[in-house]
Amino acid sequence: VLCFPMMYKNQLTGLFYLENNQTTGAFTAERLAVLTLLSTQIAISLENAQYANHLEEKVKQRTAQLAEANEEITALNEMLKEDNLRMGAELDVAKQLQQMVLPADSELTEIANLDIAGFMEPADEVGGDYYDVLVHEGRVKIGIGDVTGHGLESGVLMLMVQTAVRALLDSGLSDATQFLNTLNHTICNNTRRMKTDKNLTLSLLDYQALPPGPASLQQQGEEIARHPFLQKGGGGGILKVTGQHEEVLVFRAGGCVERIDTFDLGFMVGIEDDISDFLSVKEILLQPGDGVVLYTDGITEARNLEGELYEVDKLCAVISRHWQLSASEIQQAVIADVRQHIGKQKVFDDITLLVLKQK
Repeated sequence: VLCFPMMYKNQLTGLFYLENNQTTGAFTAERLAVLTLLSTQIAISLENAQYANHLEEKVKQRTAQLAEANEEITALNEMLKEDNLRMGAELDVAKQLQQMVLPADSELTEIANLDIAGFMEPADEVGGDYYDVLVHEGRVKIGIGDVTGHGLESGVLMLMVQTAVRALLDSGLSDATQFLNTLNHTICNNTRRMKTDKNLTLSLLDYQALPPGPASLQQQGEEIARHPFLQKGGGGGILKVTGQHEEVLVFRAGGCVERIDTFDLGFMVGIEDDISDFLSVKEILLQPGDGVVLYTDGITEARNLEGELYEVDKLCAVISRHWQLSASEIQQAVIADVRQHIGKQKVFDDITLLVLKQK
C-alpha cells in the first residue's frame, strides 16, 4: 500500500492511495518519483476544476445581479423620463406665461412722448426676468427686475410681481417709495407661503412728460425748474427711479452715456417686511432725443466660449454708437452685439432689454 499527500502551493489538495497485492517491491524509488510528479499534476488539475466550478457559479451570480440592477435602472430611467417630460411641460407653460404678460408692441407705440422698445429672450431653463410698461392716469410706470435663480419658482415669483405692480397702480398709490415698500411686503408674504428663499432686484421708474413752456415748471422742484433747457421751454420729461437693480444707463445727444448706480435706491425685494428706510428716489431729466436703457444681468454677464463677460462698458459703447437711432433700432443693435459676443456658447440666463427715448 502506498499513501501520500497531493500538494499544490504547500496546500493539501487530496491523498494519493495505491494498493498492489500481486507482488512485492512494486513501489520502487524511481516509481515513487514518477508518482510524486503525477500527484502534483493531479493536484493542479483538481484545483483548476474547483476554480472553474466556482468561477462559473460566480459568473451566474454576477449575471443575475446585473440583470436585477438593469431592471432597476430601466425603471428609474422611465421615472426620470416621466419627470423630465412633466418638468419640461411646466417650464414651457412658465415661459409662455412670461411672454404673455409682457407689454405688446401696440401698447408701447400708444404711449405719448416716449419711443419704447422691449426685448426678452428666456434661457433654456426659465428664469425670473421681469419688465413691464404701464400707463395710468397720464403717468407711465416702468418696472424691471430679476428673480434669483431659475426654474418654475422664479417664474412664478416674477408673475406675482407683475400682478402686484398692476394692482397697486390701479389702486391709485402714487408715492414711489410707498409703492415699492407695499409691493415688497406683499412679495414677502407670498414667499413665506411658498416656503422659498427666492427674492429679486427691482427698479421702478415713474415717467411724466413736461409740456413746453415755463408754466409747466411751477409744480416741479426748484432744481429742475432752474434747468436751462426747461427755461427755454423745450419740453421733455422727468423720470423718477427707485429700487435696487442694475445700473440705469442714460444717453444724451452726441452719444454721452451716464451710468446711474441704483444700489442706494433700494433693497432686495422679498427678504425684509419693511424696506422703507432703504428706499430713495433719483430724478432724471430727459430732453428730446435723450434716452434710457434698462437691462438684466443676462446681458452684462453673457459669456462667450472663452468665458469672457459682455459687461456694462461694452453695452455703453454700443449705445453711444447708435444713440441717434430709434428705440427699436438701438435695442436691435445691442441684442445683435450681445449675440455676436456669445457666439456658439450656451445661454444660461434670460436676456432682457428695455430702451426708452424721449420724443
